[in-house]
Amino acid sequence: MSKPAEANLAHHFESLSKQAHAARLGMWLFLGTEILLFGGLFVGYSMYRTLFGAGFQAASHHLDKTLGTVDTFVLITSSFSMAMSIHWARARRSGLATLALLVTIGFGLAFLAIHSYEYYRDVTEGALPGKFYHVEGAMIPGASMFYTLYYIMTGLHSFHVVIGVGLLTWLTWRTRRGDFSEAYDTPLELGGMYWHLVDLIWIFLYPLLYLI
Repeated sequence: MSKPAEANLAHHFESLSKQAHAARLGMWLFLGTEILLFGGLFVGYSMYRTLFGAGFQAASHHLDKTLGTVDTFVLITSSFSMAMSIHWARARRSGLATLALLVTIGFGLAFLAIHSYEYYRDVTEGALPGKFYHVEGAMIPGASMFYTLYYIMTGLHSFHVVIGVGLLTWLTWRTRRGDFSEAYDTPLELGGMYWHLVDLIWIFLYPLLYLI
């Protein structure tokens, strides 16, 4: 049995709209710090790529572009299902909203599975960070630095995906319970904002690591 939207109003807010506005502002500030974090890594990547262009090129060719493309398709599609879950929750169709969230979680888990397989292939072929790098035929200065940044950037991103899957699992439980509607969907909206950021970061990582 769902509870009235007003039951979600914290005592220090005058209305649900003001509470939602404050929550969105807080989430945008948090997302800004995430952009700064990955922005610093992008700058570092650009600097080392300038210094070791040949090494970065050789190392990036070693990555599996097909798997990277599938990863990208999976995450972009998950953003659509995430958006649809919010749409259906606002339409008070909790069943469809729950299904959309489960699909989003499935895509997130699929991304993690595919990327774990990529890591497995890289490790078995010697594509390791720093001094552990030993890919036969590609021992070029800078290649080891590429894989150092590769593991840091993709590992940090995958950690965010894991957090996102956990968050969406909690939101799925609340959505199935009928907690969200057009009158109150702030947690679901904030979860969607976080998930879209995770997707957006990968849209930058994909060309930097696999294509350029």
